Amino acid sequence: MARPVNITQVMNIIRNHPDQHKLLVVVSAFKGITASLIQAGQLAASGSQEYARIVKTIEHRHLESVQALIPVTHQSSTLSEVKVLCNEIEDLTNSILILGEFSPHTSDRLAAYGELLSSHILAAAFCQNGTACLWKDSRELIRTNSRHGCAAVDFTATNRLIQDFMQQQTCRLIIVPGFIAADERGVTTTLGRNSSDYTAAILASAVNATVLEIWSDVNGIQTADPRYVKHARSISRISYEDAMELSHFGAGIIYPPTLLPVMRQNIPTYIKNTFDPGNTGTFIAPFTATDATDDSLIKGISSKDRVTLISLEGSGMIGVPGFARRLFEALSNKEINIIMITQGSSEHTICAAIETEAAESAKIAVNKEFAYEISIGYVKELIVENELSIVALVGEQMKSRHGISGGMFGVLGHNGINIRAIAQGASERNISVIIASSDTKKAINVLHEQFFEGSCKQINLFLSGTGNVGSKLLELIKNQNSYLERTMNLHINVTGLANSRKILIDEDGIDLDHWQSLLEDAPSDATLSFPDAIIKKNLRNSVFADVTASENVAMTYTRLLEKSIGVIACNKIACSGTYKHYLQQKKTAAAYNTPFFFETNVGAGLPVINTLNDLIRSGDRLLKIEAVLSGTLNFVFNHYDGSRPFAHIVKEAQVAGLTEPDPRLDLSGQDVARKILILAREAGNALEAGEVINTSFLPAVCMQGTVEEFYDTLLEQETYFRSLYNTAAIAGHKLKLVACLEHGKASVGLQHIVPDTAMYHLSEKDNIVLYYTERYGQQPLVIQGAGAGAAVTASGIFADILRAAR
Repeated sequence: MARPVNITQVMNIIRNHPDQHKLLVVVSAFKGITASLIQAGQLAASGSQEYARIVKTIEHRHLESVQALIPVTHQSSTLSEVKVLCNEIEDLTNSILILGEFSPHTSDRLAAYGELLSSHILAAAFCQNGTACLWKDSRELIRTNSRHGCAAVDFTATNRLIQDFMQQQTCRLIIVPGFIAADERGVTTTLGRNSSDYTAAILASAVNATVLEIWSDVNGIQTADPRYVKHARSISRISYEDAMELSHFGAGIIYPPTLLPVMRQNIPTYIKNTFDPGNTGTFIAPFTATDATDDSLIKGISSKDRVTLISLEGSGMIGVPGFARRLFEALSNKEINIIMITQGSSEHTICAAIETEAAESAKIAVNKEFAYEISIGYVKELIVENELSIVALVGEQMKSRHGISGGMFGVLGHNGINIRAIAQGASERNISVIIASSDTKKAINVLHEQFFEGSCKQINLFLSGTGNVGSKLLELIKNQNSYLERTMNLHINVTGLANSRKILIDEDGIDLDHWQSLLEDAPSDATLSFPDAIIKKNLRNSVFADVTASENVAMTYTRLLEKSIGVIACNKIACSGTYKHYLQQKKTAAAYNTPFFFETNVGAGLPVINTLNDLIRSGDRLLKIEAVLSGTLNFVFNHYDGSRPFAHIVKEAQVAGLTEPDPRLDLSGQDVARKILILAREAGNALEAGEVINTSFLPAVCMQGTVEEFYDTLLEQETYFRSLYNTAAIAGHKLKLVACLEHGKASVGLQHIVPDTAMYHLSEKDNIVLYYTERYGQQPLVIQGAGAGAAVTASGIFADILRAAR
């Protein structure tokens, strides 16, 4: 009921309704009008003249609707009727201004005009366009108590009034305003915000209707809030009980009390979409044997924000009866609704969830009730925790399957979502948890992935570094995503990209066909680092991949791991820095049960670290490692024979993307030293970088100056390099830079390799690792293959991402 075009759609639905029985049509206010009326009252009470502008806007909107819906020749009576109601609004708000008071009684009276206006306009539109109808004031039909804002219905009196009225009517179409009622004195009350569907249910129950239809703007009840979950879908059929559970915990499509009256009468109920009337929507009916064969254990996931957890605790409560009764009575006396209750078996603490708006009132009431016990130290003052939400799994059949709660707590834990309180009724129809409000969206998404078949698990990948390796990785992901979705039910959503200048984040996924231009066009924002932005986003299944050589980036891993964000490190700095820092990262990953993988630190895409870990975990004992771990130097020594300058071969390797940005890291043995250090640490040795013996073959003069000057120096040292080669060649040997680990000692140095060894035949840019263990003593376990290059390194990172996803 937001615009005239929407009202026309409503009229078409009603005109074309196939049921030939009487139609009771309950109408809500135009969208936003109730809120505007309340705002006008509040402004008037505060003395602000701004209320008058709001009242005029309300009047203008309704008069415009009359002019759009009713032929010009028939508008005058309806315009007058609307004008009279709007004058009453103006008079009432003027009175509020004079009195400076906006009581719940007055609030109900003012808010009622929204439904009065909309229902009068709809009834007039039908009549003036040739469809006979009757307008009836629901305040004459629904009797309540005098609790303004959320009055309780007197069903005995209400049913009698409705039945007496309906028995006298012959008109097929009756229009009734929703939301409003009256107490026994005839004073206007309301049934609670967004309660027009409750009005319809009250009427349906009283007349024992054949069906209740609730028309909204969505295709029925969804498996989760579509604002949070892109893949939420409509629930075709649901029991009254499950639907009530979902509505109680925040499924806003149904006002929570709505289903009680129709459930008592077993009246079938449909939730349908005004803008898609052909859609079947959701059918709500009693649970049947057919439902029991449905494979969907979980019907839906619901959430409720603005929840406060209050806790009464103290040793004086243990074994003493009456504390719970007094707590709940204190809250009840202040009309504070308890959403959820939990108590530990120790009886030391009682926790209850309430709406945040009632938190301060609850604290005062409870502390007053237990003032004596607080004064003598038996209990503490009421503990109040705000900014929380409730997330609930709902399903009639959860009780028939074990492992639901384990699955729920598992996926929440893996995503770093801390559970503050848990509740599950004996019916096992719902499992509810209280979490931080900042985690609500993430929680609902991971639960939806976990429990709804066909919901593909989404990894939100944040990639730092978009050079050669990063580009290859993005190409791999683009090409493999359809395969992953088909075979692993997994989708890698590239959510964030960063280079040294720009950060690009798109929660819906970055277009991998145009990522370069999108990143280039991204705004430069120095106020927030990439890791900070990732943490702030707080997305489910987040994984950070570092494909840089930046120490600053490497130093952020611990913060990410503490937020349960998986880390995939191609960057060697973090694991080859101080042993203390290396150990801290490993312990943090273990403490938060978060993936921290760095396979590509050693051997690019080769399974070097994984294999070592598997050997040790399976009970084998490492004796020795011998390895050629520099694809760059293997390429260089395989191609250098003295016919071309050594400097030219190194330059060729750099152009091919086989070296570090500064080739001296490779040629000096520093990069290999870092790799054997990482293997040594993974094998259980508490080594520092300075303890690795690195016998460099590179003259010290080559380590001075810029990279460009380095190449000039290499040319000047050509005689030295040729002599190294000639000495080995004369003996029939090949030169290899070999890393060794034995008896806890690590070393790196240039060696002459004899022909009858695996290392001698190592070609191109290959690496080789020989693991000598108790099981593989005489014949080592050998891992061999390309150890450098953007493509193989990207494939190793990709494999680590998939491991993290599992």
